Amino acid sequence: METNRRGGLSRRAVLLGSVQTAAGLAAAAAFPGLAWAAEEPPIGTWPAGSAGDSVFIGISVPRTGTYAVQGEDELKGYMLAVDHLNSGDPLMKAISPNIKKGVLGKTVKFGVADSEAKPNTAVQEQSRFISENKAVLITGATSSAVAVALNKFAQREKVLYVTGISGSNDTTGKDCVRYGFRQCFYGQTAAAAIAPVLVKAIGKNKKVAYLTPDYTYGHTVQKSMEDYLKPAGWTTVTNQVAPLGAPDYSPYLLNIANSGADVLLNVNWGHDAVLSTQQAKQFGILAKQKLVFPYQIPFIAKEVGPDVTAGVLAATDFWWTLQDKFPVAKMFVTAFEKKYGYKPEWTAESAYMSFAMWADAVERAGTFYPPAVIKAFEAGAKIQGMVGEEWMRGADHQMVHPVVIVRGKAPSDMKSPDDYWEVMEIVPGEGVMQAPDAFGCKLGDYT
Repeated sequence: METNRRGGLSRRAVLLGSVQTAAGLAAAAAFPGLAWAAEEPPIGTWPAGSAGDSVFIGISVPRTGTYAVQGEDELKGYMLAVDHLNSGDPLMKAISPNIKKGVLGKTVKFGVADSEAKPNTAVQEQSRFISENKAVLITGATSSAVAVALNKFAQREKVLYVTGISGSNDTTGKDCVRYGFRQCFYGQTAAAAIAPVLVKAIGKNKKVAYLTPDYTYGHTVQKSMEDYLKPAGWTTVTNQVAPLGAPDYSPYLLNIANSGADVLLNVNWGHDAVLSTQQAKQFGILAKQKLVFPYQIPFIAKEVGPDVTAGVLAATDFWWTLQDKFPVAKMFVTAFEKKYGYKPEWTAESAYMSFAMWADAVERAGTFYPPAVIKAFEAGAKIQGMVGEEWMRGADHQMVHPVVIVRGKAPSDMKSPDDYWEVMEIVPGEGVMQAPDAFGCKLGDYT
């Protein structure tokens, strides 16, 4: 597809052109990025990655394994965003008027790899996208272990990275990097938003059992929940830590059943959350302990059944009924359902917004030169998200984004087959975020 290139000369191009030949001036007019190329040394895949009429994004999501269902929804969000960027869709322009057709007039292309939710696999696949395709942006996580690994990889390679999905505090905490950015909510914001709701709904001085996946996402979410529930007298009676992709949760659930807990906080995600919740029901635990999902799992209600999730409280990034309140959400839900035949989950929403915020930053920078794009991100310009205004916090590269509290609907209360959750509260993001340096964030160098 032919792209519309900017014909006008930037101030930098004019200055450069005064000492160039006529041929060089014509090249700078056709490709404004060449003006930057003459003034800055190459870095990462720049300027080669944006020298032509298209740019490439490397996408690695889990298409197999315990997070595969969520990874496919995330991928659909990315692909819809690319379609909308290339066509100049009104939804992209509603998010940011800076976004035109293409990104800086260039067609966006992409490649997809299966990360298997494994850090080494994700790094290997993204390394291939960088070396073979000169990717100007890499993305995809779902597993926070992958997000942390790709953060470090992006910083080393000096190629921009947007995480997509990652719930660990560490992603924009102790493992933050200058070249990495996160759009979605995370353990700290989930806990700060949902803890008061839990105390109000369930009461004070409760005994809690945690079922926690044994990696950075699980540990940081569990700790944040514990920290925010402690002031209300909630005490941890057991924290059962299980490996990612555990085939059987019986040993852990037996300890939870015998713990005397009033509440079960299932921190698991993906198929691990489905399997452990199904087994908890089979063991009779859910009849005695109130189930909570502190970090909501896309498709969980569909997979375990709305009879199981009825009354369950969860923190999430987005739910499709927010379209009744936010025009941008309505445009997104309509477009997504038309293309894919179902209502989007928050994994798709976060993926779509990750590409939109990148495109907005590039357009404001006026170049693909990575340090300039980073500084455009860090300027904190506001864009219209699916749940109102959001902006990037420059000190830790975390998007300031609301947290949505939902409660599972009983089957009799569902108005449509996709109507699994009721939105209870929309909690502003700024008030639930920690200080930028609280989790040890030190971003590192631009070059």
